[in-house]
Amino acid sequence: MPHHPTRRGLLGATAGLALAGAARANTPGWPSQSIRLVVPFTPGGSNDNIARPIADALQTALGRPVVVENRPGAAGSIGAGFVASAPPDGHTLLLASSSFATSSTIRRNTFDAIESFDAIARLCTAPMVVVTKPNSPFRTMDELVRHARANPGKLLYGMAGMGGVGHFTMEAFNLASRLQMEAIPYAGIAPAQSDLVAGRIDFLMTTLASVRGLVDAGTVPVIAVTTAQRFAGMPAIPTIRESTGIDFDVAVWWGILAPRGVPQPVQERLNAEISAAARAPSYLRYLELDGAQPAPLGLAEFRDALRADILRWRQVAREARISVN
Repeated sequence: MPHHPTRRGLLGATAGLALAGAARANTPGWPSQSIRLVVPFTPGGSNDNIARPIADALQTALGRPVVVENRPGAAGSIGAGFVASAPPDGHTLLLASSSFATSSTIRRNTFDAIESFDAIARLCTAPMVVVTKPNSPFRTMDELVRHARANPGKLLYGMAGMGGVGHFTMEAFNLASRLQMEAIPYAGIAPAQSDLVAGRIDFLMTTLASVRGLVDAGTVPVIAVTTAQRFAGMPAIPTIRESTGIDFDVAVWWGILAPRGVPQPVQERLNAEISAAARAPSYLRYLELDGAQPAPLGLAEFRDALRADILRWRQVAREARISVN
């Protein structure tokens, strides 16, 4: 990932600031109080890391306190439900991610993932990575796939909980590749890492943030990324599509949602201010912790992308027969 702003990035930031200035003039009286940014997971995780600098930037831009409030539980559904039922006045926001889209397909929630929220701004995206056990015989994703095809059901992969983005991404890969590999569910990523290092499972498909310590230490190798394009932060690592020829493209995302019904001028100002913050060079160091890169979208673009992502994972749930609970 580049550490210095490019000319295009600087122009993008300037445009974002100009949009923010125009939106500011159209929101008299807002914000009238502090803003809460709900993170539906525990402090210290990737969602928290991504939310806090955005909250600081919003606080500076809006001149009101922006408080990060962690409301973990039920794979993010508790925090999302809290925001869905809040007044749609622009003072309560949700830090959402791909896990919001996947978990909503298999949980009976008090909200509808598409209809209960306004999509305010996408912040960033990241590939998932495929990491194998130490001394794995598979040096490439193509070798792993060839072995899996010749030995159905023999390769073991770990996943951190049912319904998470890691679970759904592997199910999508099984469907795309028409492979049979055995899933080993864990209560979290830490025990899955332990079993990977011990050689009890063959590989993980997860976010780089989840395994960065092991990767940086050289304990486990990265053999592929899940996106259609190579990741700028790891340019030597091929994509699954490059390595295997399998048509596969999954990126995880993070963004800001609000209760459905926030006034359009407030949505526009929030989008402009958040997008400007997401493009700021200073934000790159926070994204690097999660192996992510800035990817802001306008209101309509993010709304369409969010809807498409949710519908995609609903289709995967149907085809893979992932049951609702």
